[in-house]
Amino acid sequence: MVMRFDPAALQQSWPLPEMPRPIVTFGAGSIVGDAHYPAYRKGGFPIAGLFDPDLDKARKLADQWGVTAYASLAEAAAVDDAIFDLATPPSRHADVLRALPQGSFALIQKPMGSDLGEASEIVEICRERNITAAVNFQLRFAPMMLALKDAIAQGWLGDVIDFDALLALDTPWSLWPFLAGLPRVEIAMHSIHYIDLIRQILGNPLGVHAKTLGHPNHGVAQTRTSAILDYGDRVRCALSINHDHKFGRKFQACEFRICGTEGAAYVKLGVNLDYPRGEPDVLMIYPKGGSDWIDVPLKGAWFPDAFVGRMANLQRFASGEDETLVSSVEDGWQTMALVEAAYQSSATPATPLAKLAEA
Repeated sequence: MVMRFDPAALQQSWPLPEMPRPIVTFGAGSIVGDAHYPAYRKGGFPIAGLFDPDLDKARKLADQWGVTAYASLAEAAAVDDAIFDLATPPSRHADVLRALPQGSFALIQKPMGSDLGEASEIVEICRERNITAAVNFQLRFAPMMLALKDAIAQGWLGDVIDFDALLALDTPWSLWPFLAGLPRVEIAMHSIHYIDLIRQILGNPLGVHAKTLGHPNHGVAQTRTSAILDYGDRVRCALSINHDHKFGRKFQACEFRICGTEGAAYVKLGVNLDYPRGEPDVLMIYPKGGSDWIDVPLKGAWFPDAFVGRMANLQRFASGEDETLVSSVEDGWQTMALVEAAYQSSATPATPLAKLAEA
């Protein structure tokens, strides 16, 4: 019997928990009001409240959502049976984790610390305090990505042997003032999503060749990256990232092309185009045995639906409904190690052409 590709049958959402726990958030930045809380309300997760050292900022956001603004970190950490949602800057993750009760469940905003050293510290804290924690690599849970991975798992692409990520964007970095002065930005704060997703699909590479750099028209440390992930002699994987393509929408892009031995997929990540308003996501698949591209009708978008799925998996793991915790801190450490390798590669001189000429 010949299987028929049915795009509408692909998985696009994560099942919700039967009895969700209350969520306590640390941090009152834009990501909380723009993504976390809209997602949690959409998923039916109870939001207990939030804490931020800027108490006025915390009260304003809490009032908007009808939740409690806690007066201290300790008060927020004392909420019983909570899922702790760390929407904090990378350098603050460890301090918040140390304040959580033994045996807690936590979701840590990416990146998992400012560098690999801080990521290792986070893993140790979680082990010492018996904290079950996941990293908020929520792109894994976007409807388009869940559907893509389902199509791959069902064999509609054959073996994946090519993965291209192309971004040519006008990213409004001013929306995130905390990035000013940070030594690591583009890979650590943005392309880490793509690196993490690639790891989930292709596994860990043997290594990475990368160059990341800034732009003469502003002071953000890096906004442009080229990288090749080395998967040996069968699989090719490349990323071309430019956040400074400020010349109109016509030739801007934010897309993946994934090719297999028997089929292929195209993904448009719409939220990054005209961020934060964005455009619709797109997933098209040329399935094994097919003769044309087929559009997958998407039932949601990266923002906010991926945040629903990310929290749902952690909630279900806490209740025993899910056997696997996706993007655990141990797995997140592997993504951080690949980010570290990319920065080390960028800081390493390329093969010098002059020496070859001299020979």
